[in-house]
This record gives sequence, C-alpha cells and structure tokens, in this order.
Amino acid sequence: MAQLKIEDIRAMSPDQMDDAVLNLKKERFNLRFQRATGQLENTSRLREARRDIARIKTIAAQKRDGKTK
Repeated sequence: MAQLKIEDIRAMSPDQMDDAVLNLKKERFNLRFQRATGQLENTSRLREARRDIARIKTIAAQKRDGKTK
C-alpha cells in the first residue's frame, strides 16, 4: 500500500477512515512480525504506515471539530 495522500483521506467518510486505520494497524503488526523474524525487505514501510495512521487520525479529528478547509 502506497502512502496515502491528504486529498484522498479528506474525501473519505468517517467509516472509511476507521477501516483504513484498522487495515494499516494490521499491516503494521505484520511488518513488525516480519522485522522480528528477519524477513522484512522494505524497512521504510513501517515508518510510512505509522505516519499514515497518524495522518488519518489527525484529519478525522479535524473533521469532528469542524476545522476542515
């Protein structure tokens, strides 16, 4: 999964955001497991997944507070 763009995240509904966060958390778990077993090839994907989760949660909070552009 490639890095999510902010425009794509803003176009998501709250349910889609929740699903995306859940999928990214599952992916992050699998990536951590691969790193522990020495099978992880793309180590930067861990960082990208973590930042994507934070990005989605930030935009979701902004939408809840009514602070979107």
